[in-house]
This record gives sequence, structure tokens and C-alpha cells, in this order.
Amino acid sequence: MNRLTMLVSAEGTWMLEDSSEFRAALGDPEPDYDGAAFAVKNLGFIRFQILDKSIIEIDLHPRNVEIPALLAVQQQILTSHIKLFRLKYFDLGWKSEIICSAELAVARLSELCAPRFALSAEDRFLVEPQDYRRLYESEQGPLQLMAQKWRMSFGHFDPSVIAFAINKDLLSRLIIVGVRPARAEPVFRFIGDGHTNWLDDNYHLHAIGGRVEDQPDKTYGQWVSQFYKSVASTGQPRYDYVTASIQRPPATYTTHYERLLLPWKTPSDEVLVTLTSRGLGADAADKPSVIEPENSLPRYSAMSS
Repeated sequence: MNRLTMLVSAEGTWMLEDSSEFRAALGDPEPDYDGAAFAVKNLGFIRFQILDKSIIEIDLHPRNVEIPALLAVQQQILTSHIKLFRLKYFDLGWKSEIICSAELAVARLSELCAPRFALSAEDRFLVEPQDYRRLYESEQGPLQLMAQKWRMSFGHFDPSVIAFAINKDLLSRLIIVGVRPARAEPVFRFIGDGHTNWLDDNYHLHAIGGRVEDQPDKTYGQWVSQFYKSVASTGQPRYDYVTASIQRPPATYTTHYERLLLPWKTPSDEVLVTLTSRGLGADAADKPSVIEPENSLPRYSAMSS
């Protein structure tokens, strides 16, 4: 049996099981035990194995899983061509489930990690991961246009991206964030003026160069910053439905929107991540870019405790 084994650290970093990087993270250069099993059970790692290119096996201890690790694995699931999954998780003892859908596997992982990420009175953010590839197959819209531009540009950012956004009337809802390997915290590079409904009127002008997490609502800033880092580190797009309650004096601003995060290569080591978003509401005109089937996935929280 051909087996490719990867591990995702609590910080969302991918590494090979027999690598020096993993042994350093384990803190034991020559373990005489199953280091991967120990890391999964005690250190918040997730083991991700591809067996004969036909099934993906995922091992985790849900109570120890952190948001970056969960996001990294869910992103990989949604971009994989394999549709058969075995989830092995620890709950007093090891349990196993077989799932025949990427979307259901993502939802089940969220449910398993719910004790860690469950909503409470203080938690205000929900995210529903979607398969971004379906945007290529649906009708034209702002998210589809940016996805097509990203694909046609092979993920390379140049001034034509801004020209394209202007030409397609996308600039006002565009946010561009820079992420550098040596500087983990994402920073704003551009904020369209269409975001003043949830930001102060002039925030989009003076926030450029500032950290994403330093938004007026710092809890929201810290939460959303993790998604930018995940997309930049994996190099994979991310398409979500989001519900958020953002603190914006004099009252809380609650919004439900779909967003597309795209990673762009640049001549430097900085990765630019663009956000294109579109509000969702009860009106027919506010339907998602990709219509969900009637048995659509349940929401889950990706807010850390």
C-alpha cells in the first residue's frame, strides 16, 4: 500500500512525519516511540495520510486541535480530488468514521472540534467553508470574476489586477493584505471604500500598512487575521460564508456575507491575499454565488475560546 503521511502542527504548519522539522517540533531528536501518535494525542497535531491515492485518513484529538491546524486540514480536504475519508479521533478511546464527501468531512471535523470552538455568549463569528472550484462552474458574479482573473494570471499579482478590479467594478469591495514569512502578522495594503459600512468612514485611508488584527474590533481582527495567514501559507484559495457581529460604535454591526480569499505571488517574499466579498441577505438578489442544495452543510464556529 502506498502511503503519504503528513502532519499539521497546532500552528497550521505542514511537515513530513520523518522530517527533522517534525522531530524539532516534537522536542525529541530520536524518539523511540510513535512520535506522530504522541503529537496528535498531546500536542494538537493532526495526522493527514493519503492511502493509494484513493482514501484520506485523518487522525486528531479534537479537544487539543487549534484553529490554524483545523483550517489547514479543511482547506486540503476541499482542494483534494479524493472523496473518501476516514476520520480517526480520540474521545475517551479511539473512534473511526468513514465519510464519502469532502464537504461532509469538513463539517464533521467542525462538529468534532465544537467543544473547542462552540459558540458562547461572547463568540460572535461563524464560518462555513465552501469549495472555491465551484465558482468556476457558476454564473458570473464578483467572486467568479476574481477567481477567473487569479487563474488566468497563474496566481501572480501585477498592476493589471487593480485595473481589472476597476474595469469590473470590484475595487470598492476589495481588500488586499500582505503576509511575509518573516513577519507573521498580516498587514493591510489596500481597503476599498465599500467597507465603510463596518469600518469607520476614514479607517480605510489611515489603516494601510497597519496590522489586520489591530482593527477597531480587535477580537474580529485577530479572528480574521488567521484566515489570511492560512491562505498565504497554503497557497490555496478559500471560499466561505461568514456571519459576524462586529463591534462598531455606537452599535454592533451584524453581517452575513460570502468571501473569496486568493493568494498572489509577488516579486518579493510577500504574499498578497485579496478578499472579495458580497453581502448575503434574505432577498433573492442576495443569494450566494454558488447555490447550495437543500441539505446544505450546517454552520460551525471557527472562533477560538
